[in-house]
Amino acid sequence: MFDIKAHLKTLPDSPGVYIMKDKYDNVIYVGKAVSLKNRVRQYFQSSKNHADKVKSMVKNISSFEYIMTDSELEALILECNLIKKYKPKYNVLLRDDKTYPYIKVTVNESYPRVIKTRRILKDGAKYFGPYSNVSAVNDTLEAIRNIYQLRTCNIDIDKAIRQGNRPCLNYHIKRCTGPCTGRVDRAEYMDMVNEITLFLSGKQENLIDTMTQRMKYYSDNLMFEEAAKFRDKISSLNDVIEKQKISNVQNNSDQDVIAMANTEDEACVQVFFIRNGKISGRENFMLEGVQGSDREVILGSFIKQFYMSQEYIPKELIVEESFMDLEIVTEMLSSKRGTNVSIRVPQKGEKRALILMVRKNADEYLTKFGDLKKRKYEKSLGALEELKELLGLDSMLNRIEAYDISNIQGVDSIGTMVVYTNGLKDKKEYRRFKIKTVEGADDYASMAEILDRRLKHGNLPDLILLDGGKGQVSAVKKVLAENGEDIPLWGMYKDNRHRTKGLVNSEMEIELDNTSGIYRFVAGIQEEVHNYSVSYHRSLRDKKMTKSALDDISGVGPKKKKALMEKFGDIDSIKNSKVEDLVSIKGINEELAKSILKHLKKVR
Repeated sequence: MFDIKAHLKTLPDSPGVYIMKDKYDNVIYVGKAVSLKNRVRQYFQSSKNHADKVKSMVKNISSFEYIMTDSELEALILECNLIKKYKPKYNVLLRDDKTYPYIKVTVNESYPRVIKTRRILKDGAKYFGPYSNVSAVNDTLEAIRNIYQLRTCNIDIDKAIRQGNRPCLNYHIKRCTGPCTGRVDRAEYMDMVNEITLFLSGKQENLIDTMTQRMKYYSDNLMFEEAAKFRDKISSLNDVIEKQKISNVQNNSDQDVIAMANTEDEACVQVFFIRNGKISGRENFMLEGVQGSDREVILGSFIKQFYMSQEYIPKELIVEESFMDLEIVTEMLSSKRGTNVSIRVPQKGEKRALILMVRKNADEYLTKFGDLKKRKYEKSLGALEELKELLGLDSMLNRIEAYDISNIQGVDSIGTMVVYTNGLKDKKEYRRFKIKTVEGADDYASMAEILDRRLKHGNLPDLILLDGGKGQVSAVKKVLAENGEDIPLWGMYKDNRHRTKGLVNSEMEIELDNTSGIYRFVAGIQEEVHNYSVSYHRSLRDKKMTKSALDDISGVGPKKKKALMEKFGDIDSIKNSKVEDLVSIKGINEELAKSILKHLKKVR
């Protein structure tokens, strides 16, 4: 057994990261410290000055680990990576860590290309972005390629010229000047590249002028459809340019402007990406686990997690207020960028006005998000209260878990679990199971296996629902008893038309009124767990072509197996077919058809 007091005495007085775990060995918190000895001991001293969130966490700590580092900066980077890996319950978490697209101009090549990328490399190319709107990036690239006939291939141009390769289709349809032919003036080609670079740098007037000239040319030659296309593109680009204009920025440096709106249990951070004095995009980020956390902790957690996952770090961050670890975060960002990064907290002037604009947007988004979530929450709470009364339960149904078992082509079975927290889908808690100990299609034994595995991981539900009837309930009831758990358990059974009909346990059956709110709630759960199983099937569908009951049949190779599955859909359909049905498939004769059917009859 882990002796916390004994381990506290052995903590080193050095920087590092500490990892708190619960009795099920789940990571519930990750933090960094300048002195591990001082920081970790604080949690287990007098709790009167601790926030409620910290008190709750300390009650659940059964053990801890630590990792020493050479510096606080190394500890900060390690902390960010571990939070991303474990997503601990008591840390403030960024709900998504998506990366953003950039437009890359490969000026490091003799004949540059303009492409979309999500990675920034130190390769001598020019990068523009990030862009939060992928469609805008695609539209911009399409507009550029319609005007400028740059190559899009990644072939070695010098080698192609030496070997006398024939140009591709783009050359013949006049979408590329064909530098691979060796007949393109590089200076003229680079003039086009320079114009594009100016456009992406914020000087769009050149591209607009070129498009206007093309529109006029088509119009003068009575090619009105082509002229209309350019008219629409010019209009779209002008709209984009207008949206990018921002009067508060008076320089051409790259900046991210960050402000936050928060309530007791929600926080929204909005970031404006400003490149060359224009907004290239903006994005809202919702944070979870913010209850009981100060604004400086929430903001600091966001900035650390967000910029650790980003390829590009701007020269300047303009933030609404100071935050936890500002100095060490500045050092981290400067190290990642390769040059100095400054973090400003303006109190007045143009930058403060810019912050207030971003904060206003964050407030508006959080209000809309909160209203939507509140309506869903209230609707779900009503169904939970009804369900609680219907089943005669005493405690609130804060966590409901639903399970389903499905067979994969007569070979394997899989199980799925969906989770509802306070009546709402909690997709980060969903789980998939591959059945390990059960052979064949035994739904009862399979359901028992996945529940036995699930119960060993703690954070148990207030109610378990099974997609099935009394058989599944009976199998799982035995598992609960063997594990010493007493959790309300019901099956969700269907009618003859495969629609939700009611709930059943080992003692009673409750048919639900299909016009009631509780019926819609239960039916929604049953549909959700079923659909989750279907999605798992789809993810395994490619694999079934490499492993199925057909693999052991002599004379059935990949092509015949694919043809069989495309015609019949699944193993059961093949098994129930006739010899003449099989011989209709190319390559399968009567003898092989009989062999296939004979083999499949043996498969359970």
